[in-house]
Amino acid sequence: MILLANGFEVMEAACFTEVFGWASIYGEIRFDQLSVGLRSPITTTFGFDVIPETLLDEIDPDDFDALVIPGGFGDAGFYEEALSEPFLDVIRKFDKRRAPIAAVCVSALSLAAAGVLEGRRATVYHQTGGARKAELESYGAIFVDEPLVIDGHLMTSTGPGTGIELALKLLEVLTSPAFSQELRVRMRVPTPDAAWFRAAQV
Repeated sequence: MILLANGFEVMEAACFTEVFGWASIYGEIRFDQLSVGLRSPITTTFGFDVIPETLLDEIDPDDFDALVIPGGFGDAGFYEEALSEPFLDVIRKFDKRRAPIAAVCVSALSLAAAGVLEGRRATVYHQTGGARKAELESYGAIFVDEPLVIDGHLMTSTGPGTGIELALKLLEVLTSPAFSQELRVRMRVPTPDAAWFRAAQV
């Protein structure tokens, strides 16, 4: 399930649709992806509309193996839905059964607000001054200043440019490291060096 809040950032969703679309072509497993919204249409961060395939009240989250949440911009209204109870309840349902959850950029704050990051390692988009970092920590999360942070079934990354790595990590979890690497090569996605995975994000 790709859970979309109004004001989401398209690139952060597209990394997953591309990776799992390619995986369905070249792998032994077909991945059925479903974009889910609280409304239709959804206005994206930079202004154009997207039609989700279904609305949240029409599906059962327990029917899905993994959850993906793209981030977005507050100025575009992202937090109004991304921090709403219907949105947070979906996260809690996936967390309860330890299903993989991948959150890009500030959607880590949705995980935090849902209460699933308390005492867990996570990252979030942050700037000099650290407002989003402080917000994440206020929910009891352990902030890690790296582009990609994995804590059990919970995966967070810091921004649009990290989305493809998060998508490939989710693919690795759902299939195998070998297939994720094979797909990276097929898609011509360069492999970051070890320093990239440890780099501070501000």
